[in-house]
Amino acid sequence: MAKYTADFKLKIVQEYLRGDIGYLALAHKYGIPSTKRIRHWVGQYRVKGEEGLKRSRKNETYPFQFKLHAVELYLSTEISYHELALRLKLKSDGILVNWVRRYRAVGIEGLKPQRKGRRPKVPDKTSITPECNINQDERLKQLEEENLKLRIEVAYLKELRRLRLEQEAQKRKQGSPTVSEDHSN
Repeated sequence: MAKYTADFKLKIVQEYLRGDIGYLALAHKYGIPSTKRIRHWVGQYRVKGEEGLKRSRKNETYPFQFKLHAVELYLSTEISYHELALRLKLKSDGILVNWVRRYRAVGIEGLKPQRKGRRPKVPDKTSITPECNINQDERLKQLEEENLKLRIEVAYLKELRRLRLEQEAQKRKQGSPTVSEDHSN
């Protein structure tokens, strides 16, 4: 059973949206350990209405292209996981966190659907065929995916470099003596 019912969540969200009380006060009033949960409920309510507060029994699967698009958006913008998850109407920001983590660890392959269950003892016929039989369209698609991955990686590294240079400049600015101090002899 869910810890909080949909009616309870709706009551808290409506109380917040009336403007009488803030996240922290609501959390204290109802004994909710974190304001993050209330923020999540309010965001889900704003995006999906009352349906966003109900517990879903179905596991939603997302297509590869959608996952890739979501990861690209996160890496190329300064949107938080939470904001982007709400924009894309994901159940939680944890889904997006996992996609980004897998993308950084494995690359595009980490976003592709994984086979479930035990591996077959006899390899598939498709895996037996030599790689030279891959048609040009598939090869082109692979190269485009690799190109996209590299573009995202370059953008990420550029941003990382920019941030590092900013930090170094701030350290130099704080640590360097002023001109009048240098020539005071």
